[in-house]
Amino acid sequence: MSSENGASSSRAQLLQAIRGTDRFLLTTHERPDGDAIGSLAAMQLVLSAIGKDSLAFVAADEFPLPYEYRFIHLEGLVTEPPEDLCERVLVFLDCGNIDRTSADQLKHEDHRILNIDHHHDNTRFGTINHVDGNASCTAEMVWDLMGELGVELTPAIGEALYVGLVTDTGRFMYDNTGPRAHEMAAELLEGGVDGHGIFRRLYEGMPQGKLELLARGLTHVERYDGGLLTVSHLTLEDYRITGADESYSEGIVDHLRSVEGTAVAALVRDLLTGETPRRKVSLRSTDGRVDVSRIARSLGGGGHRRAAGFSTDLELPELVKVLRTELARQL
Repeated sequence: MSSENGASSSRAQLLQAIRGTDRFLLTTHERPDGDAIGSLAAMQLVLSAIGKDSLAFVAADEFPLPYEYRFIHLEGLVTEPPEDLCERVLVFLDCGNIDRTSADQLKHEDHRILNIDHHHDNTRFGTINHVDGNASCTAEMVWDLMGELGVELTPAIGEALYVGLVTDTGRFMYDNTGPRAHEMAAELLEGGVDGHGIFRRLYEGMPQGKLELLARGLTHVERYDGGLLTVSHLTLEDYRITGADESYSEGIVDHLRSVEGTAVAALVRDLLTGETPRRKVSLRSTDGRVDVSRIARSLGGGGHRRAAGFSTDLELPELVKVLRTELARQL
């Protein structure tokens, strides 16, 4: 079965499950990005529009959300699993692996799970897995479902979907930006979405702490293997001096990717939470030579071929050695 036919089949199963269910709890992955938050907000509104009892769960320790996404209003938001959790069907959005949720209560084997995602390496952990690696973002899949369910576009739904689309396509620059993504953008803009206003909320009005963190990240750049691997790191001290929170590191790795000769860019940053030192690694590939999701999966993470990540307790020098070895295996 082709991936297109597979996506159509899983979509039909998903739609049947949605129509036959009354109560849902929606969630996404830890440290949610624009596609995660946008898809979550939009799907909650879509389900509510067809009369479903739908809650959106984001764990309390995820707040505050990254500043650029705080304007998205999450209806029916809960920060703790509800008492009737076992009576609700769980909907995971933009989550390639169930272990990427921080709420252990959501991982019970008896839960019925609808898994909606566009990551090609999704582990298919759901009861129904609607996974389409050809979609530009999970928001595109929610947009498609909205049409199938007969839900009219509203300003709130459109805004949330547009955020997911713009951020996960890199402002329509990444190679996952196919014709369908532009069709979606056109429909949303024709429906009244303020594209310029959303762009300003996402990419302008930068806190000074984020600018200062970027400056420190750029001063830490190191290049390896003739420039094929470009790496920078952010320490706890960098966060302390700049007064930045973890979300301010968003986008720094894209500056590294843009350096001439780079095949893979990596940003290594100390995590501010947790009892033991741990680091988050964001990987980006500049072309088709390297699949960074393979590297991330080998280290307990995942993602896309051109954008992936993982967490580790490896120290920076050892981590760089591992990245160089993994890069050499693919080149």
